[in-house]
Amino acid sequence: MSKMPFLAAALLAVAVVAIPARAQEAKKETPVKPADSPSKVVLDSWNDIGRKLIAMAEDFPEDKYDYKPTPAQRSFAEQLLHAAGANYFFTDPAMGKKMPAGEDPKRDQFKTKADVVAFVKKSFADGAAAIKAKGDKGMSDLLVDPFAHQQVRVLDMAYGFIEHSGEHYGQLVGYYRASGLVPPESRPKK
Repeated sequence: MSKMPFLAAALLAVAVVAIPARAQEAKKETPVKPADSPSKVVLDSWNDIGRKLIAMAEDFPEDKYDYKPTPAQRSFAEQLLHAAGANYFFTDPAMGKKMPAGEDPKRDQFKTKADVVAFVKKSFADGAAAIKAKGDKGMSDLLVDPFAHQQVRVLDMAYGFIEHSGEHYGQLVGYYRASGLVPPESRPKK
């Protein structure tokens, strides 16, 4: 029995030394990364949907570019042109330019797949440049929403057009599936 107090003291000493050491190890293992800036978050979202639409534009067979699931719908190419053209309703006012004259670029102005791909790439590059130019401080600048006719923040307008592109991305997934194809994002990663 005389060894019990000694054993208890030894265990207590080990615990007192081990617990702080373990806590310090845990702090070293899990550093907290600071939150991204507002403009970086918007830019990342803009670039992500742009990447997806560009991948589709580049991947879809040119001989199916005028495919429509039903006669009432836009063709594959017209969907891309609409989404890319709409970006300028954000980009132009964000950069202090006049609104685009028309809502949808005409298919006959973009005769080839390469023409459509180039336009889609340019519209997302121009939008990314506008977001970068505005920076964090510019995310709260006010613009006039051309469709709602009210003031909105740059940040909110950008997200509206990101969502718009996402809606058309979803529609284009349907075009892929109806054509018996697998969209790039749905393919197994290599």
